Amino acid sequence: MSAPQALQKRSLNKPGNSQIAICVNPMAGRDVRRLAARASTVTHEAKMDCVARIAAGADAMGVDEIFIVREPFRIAERAVEWMRLNANVKLLNIELTHDLSDTARAIDAFRAHGVDHVVALGGDGTHRVIVKTDPEIYLVPLSTGTNNVFPLTVEATIAGEVAALGAKGLLPRDRMCRRAKVAKLSIDNCVQDIGLIDVVRIENDFVGNYRPFDPLKLREMVLTRAEPDAIGMSPIGGLMEPVSADDDCGLYVKFGAGHKRRVPVSPGYFRDVHISKTKKLAFGHSCELESNGLIAIDGDRLHRIEDGQRVSVNINRDGPHVYDVSASMRFAAENGLCERVA
Repeated sequence: MSAPQALQKRSLNKPGNSQIAICVNPMAGRDVRRLAARASTVTHEAKMDCVARIAAGADAMGVDEIFIVREPFRIAERAVEWMRLNANVKLLNIELTHDLSDTARAIDAFRAHGVDHVVALGGDGTHRVIVKTDPEIYLVPLSTGTNNVFPLTVEATIAGEVAALGAKGLLPRDRMCRRAKVAKLSIDNCVQDIGLIDVVRIENDFVGNYRPFDPLKLREMVLTRAEPDAIGMSPIGGLMEPVSADDDCGLYVKFGAGHKRRVPVSPGYFRDVHISKTKKLAFGHSCELESNGLIAIDGDRLHRIEDGQRVSVNINRDGPHVYDVSASMRFAAENGLCERVA
């Protein structure tokens, strides 16, 4: 029996009740920043190991179904195809275009099967696509990208456990989850987009450039989180006026003559950044950006701005429901949930 046939046979054994999905971006952690800076390459084999540990953790907590999609490198499929799992594995086929829209279609496929708990592997850019596709999702985001401010650095086994306990309804979601902040971008009310961490206006650059940002081209930005211990745009604000994931506000940063900070704008890649102004942004307050250059979101240069266009950004806490992994496992231990499902 072939491996895909084995997956299909196992998935037909019994109907499922609790369901999780494992979403893998095969290209996360593999772009040019491995050459231009010192970012680590996250191999397909490392991602396969993560998927296997997620599946093992979810299975140990008694989840009924684990959903994956087939992608060009068969990362999730190969990770679980010979595992001895009690859970049914559902392998879905999606149309592949070999870009970030594959992640969006994967989330659409999971949601079409009623799955609302997802463990995702990727960086800020990958998770931005997931959230843009479905902001109501219950998410355990795992870090396997380049800039990883939004996703968590936790053991994949434990992520699988938490997702399964949540999907089974054993965790009090109002206490174990918090909605993430998002920055909502509007360009002339025609372009609508979101950022999980940063919306940055740059000049003298081009859409699709994957090299690390040149500080001399940065003009202004809005941050949902200004973390001094992060990589990328977030620590630029964080070294001036920290804003955490729990703070009900964002931060506006204006670049120019003023304060100088030496910042890791990419892993192992430091540059001096000049900041003329920072300002806390209350939820719902619209911040107007100048109509020149282009907009980068969560590390990706995405939108060209034409002269005279109105560019605005506001921050709200209406992103995905993100599990607090540590608090969830403490709750599970205190309430004997791991004993109950063993």
